Amino acid sequence: MTILDRQDVDGIATLTLNHPEKLNALSDAMIASLHGSLEAIADDRNVRAVIIQGSGKAFCAGHDLREMQAARQNPDGGAAALKDLFDRCAAMMQRIQSIPQPVITQVHGIATAAGCQLVATCDLAIAADDTRFGVNGVNIGLFCSTPMVALTRNITRKAAFEMLTTGRFIDAAEAQSLGLINKAVPSDQLGSETRALATTIAAKLASAVAIGKQAFYAQAQMPLDEAYAYTGDVMVQNMAVPDTDEGINAFLEKRSPDWS
Repeated sequence: MTILDRQDVDGIATLTLNHPEKLNALSDAMIASLHGSLEAIADDRNVRAVIIQGSGKAFCAGHDLREMQAARQNPDGGAAALKDLFDRCAAMMQRIQSIPQPVITQVHGIATAAGCQLVATCDLAIAADDTRFGVNGVNIGLFCSTPMVALTRNITRKAAFEMLTTGRFIDAAEAQSLGLINKAVPSDQLGSETRALATTIAAKLASAVAIGKQAFYAQAQMPLDEAYAYTGDVMVQNMAVPDTDEGINAFLEKRSPDWS
């Protein structure tokens, strides 16, 4: 049994964090497995959407604290090993947003610390309505500084700072109201709702979605005038795609597009 399983069905790749006895912690091995799978998926033209889910009773409880404590036994107090861990985790998180396919998290149980960071990083998120979310490292004296990067790019600054400084958990309804997740659904509908969203996305023109995803994250970092200038160029690029030409003609002719 591997700590990360991949299953591809109908253009949707499902990655399952499969270390339930560790609450699917983002260990060295889990980070490497996730990053490797994302690299493979990025180049796989058969994959048009990705789901990340967890096995067992929790989605992901963040970094493996025992592994981190073991690193502190190194002569330098673990500084080099820990910095390498956080850098590789950050690279994996950024790869989620740079692959061409939209990535959806299917969340249940708990998503804490770097697990909450993973939810915040993914393009979309569906959660069971009894899920709890937290960046609760402060409760053990470790401020969730790296999870903070993704969190503050999803929800309001004051809400994020409150979560970070109090260690308070929020439920799925509050997570949805803050913008951390797209939808909270009953537990028995979690898989079907996530699959339905992935299926809807997978049915779209993959090249258009890939162009749009790249532009979505790029323009968000730009001043308004630069963003409009950049996305105007992106629209021109998208219009030049032969399948887009076919899609527009099909719409005008009131027929289904015959995409390659």
